[in-house]
Amino acid sequence: YDNRIIGEGITSAYGGHHAEVNAISSVKDQSLLAKSTLYVTLEPCSHFGKTPPCSDLIVKYKIPKVVIGCVDDNPEVAGKGIAKLQASGCDATIGVLEAECKAHHKRFFTFHNKKRPYIILKWAETKDGFMDIDRSFDSAQDDKIEAYWISSEFSKRVVHQWRSEEQAIMVGTNTALNDNPQLNVREIKGENPLRIVLDLNLRLPKTLNVFDGSSPTLVLNYQVSDQKEGVEYVKLDPNKKLTDQILEELYQRNIISMIIEGGAQLLNTFIDDNLWDETRVFVGDKYFEKGLKAPKINKEPINSLQFDTDILTTYMND
Repeated sequence: YDNRIIGEGITSAYGGHHAEVNAISSVKDQSLLAKSTLYVTLEPCSHFGKTPPCSDLIVKYKIPKVVIGCVDDNPEVAGKGIAKLQASGCDATIGVLEAECKAHHKRFFTFHNKKRPYIILKWAETKDGFMDIDRSFDSAQDDKIEAYWISSEFSKRVVHQWRSEEQAIMVGTNTALNDNPQLNVREIKGENPLRIVLDLNLRLPKTLNVFDGSSPTLVLNYQVSDQKEGVEYVKLDPNKKLTDQILEELYQRNIISMIIEGGAQLLNTFIDDNLWDETRVFVGDKYFEKGLKAPKINKEPINSLQFDTDILTTYMND
């Protein structure tokens, strides 16, 4: 209003108020709404879902002008919100910073259009292309594993920030067994993601960190369905395609985004099935000379950035 911001809002957690509702509610003098412009990154919804239609609220408060970044291509909306606004006499401008707004809502669009979470693959590799050492040595040397950490402490904090930005994090059996990760965000302040462990034949010992009950954990397997002490076991069908079952399970749980942190077999499975949206690779300042080869992405990177002693390279899928 009058060239100053009088209210702002972001969408609440799943099932809560949308950004428009929170922005309108934040305006102290509600009489100004009828003389203001509302800016939204995504078309206001027009249907009853978990919440009432945002377009109805805009019409109710007689907001005269709405600037919309991009159209919501969810079939339940898909221009209907814009049509409702225009029918009420509202001046709706569409497509302002459209590419940026679509990128901002990439998780949302992927979830609704592809019926699966937005998938980020992440790993660290050495300068000679290995993501792990040769583990064929005597197990008595396991206490030396920490010496083979690839990326820097700064990069580790960045990864924990990434974890806080996604709803779920997944690792395979070997990664859980060899690295005993906690899969939390202890290096920063933020929410822990849902931990997902792929342990098809239930080989993992219950002493691992992922079974400590500190945050909700799913164990995807071929053996049992069960739930105990913060860990839920989800039984998959060995006769059906693995990745399809994983993503359907997460879609049904309304998991909008997931970061996969290894190991190589799990990462390569999603790469081979072309089920990824973004890949983030740290190349550390080390050489292993032999060991477990890192996956390969057959695309040109969108950027490469220096992170302390590491190089972070990012790839986007088509």
